[in-house]
Amino acid sequence: QVQLVESGGGLVQAGGSLRLSCAASRTIPGIYGMSWYRQAPGKQRELVATITSDDRINYGESVEGRFTISANNAKNAVYLQMNSLKPEDTAVYFCNVGGWYVGKYDYWGHGTQVTVSS
Repeated sequence: QVQLVESGGGLVQAGGSLRLSCAASRTIPGIYGMSWYRQAPGKQRELVATITSDDRINYGESVEGRFTISANNAKNAVYLQMNSLKPEDTAVYFCNVGGWYVGKYDYWGHGTQVTVSS
């Protein structure tokens, strides 16, 4: 079973930056995309950013221009550079890896807390 481990969360003041990392416990074949999602208290989980195996990138509207997703395919790792953080970015951030190998798979990390103070 694959485990995804996120790191880099924490407490930061508004306007500050954080860099999240997510690493897989082993090599994952057949990755289609690696993503970051977030979930704030009382809200639904929302897509923050996705990067596909052919380097197509998509951002959620609320983070466009402030966040940057990148990946190290050789390490099965994905990163999220978050700049100009706002209090409304406060949430638990989850790493997701989706793809196909024998069958479809969809792996999730346990999440890392990001708190932005005003």
